[in-house]
Amino acid sequence: MKDLDKKAYIAEEAFMVLHSGEIPEIVLHSSLYYLTEDPDGPGLELNADEILPLKQGVVKRYQEIILRDLEPKNRDKGIYRGLARCVVNWQRLLRFCSRESLDFTAARTETAAALQRFLQQELADVQSKKRSSSINCSRAEIEKLADSLGLSMDDLPEGWKGLCSEEET
Repeated sequence: MKDLDKKAYIAEEAFMVLHSGEIPEIVLHSSLYYLTEDPDGPGLELNADEILPLKQGVVKRYQEIILRDLEPKNRDKGIYRGLARCVVNWQRLLRFCSRESLDFTAARTETAAALQRFLQQELADVQSKKRSSSINCSRAEIEKLADSLGLSMDDLPEGWKGLCSEEET
């Protein structure tokens, strides 16, 4: 097989991973199976460098999903899953990066800033009575997320705890 053909197959599958659903790791494994073992696939032998774009697609997709749920403009849209799903997806991303020895520093920094902006906007909207709180997880879950993102409680806007409807979910 020509090197260009191999690169094209990998690029196509990386695109599929990047535009996958809510759990991109499943698509990663499907892509790897198709590329290497599927009788209808190209039967490639892939090295770590060739698999890397697929794994990076998983990280990017998780990051898109996480940021989607930290975007205040999405709160009233069908695509919005809330902070509870953000927490779950952040944990999935961390486990994936740890398992695959991938750096998630940039994702952590971007997510930390997005969480701060989200809570600030949510607090402002609730205090001005524009809306009721859309936070669907407990204070403890947000604190755990913030800690995982390298944020202290002082980094979060004053009064954010009042946005949570119950202590534990």
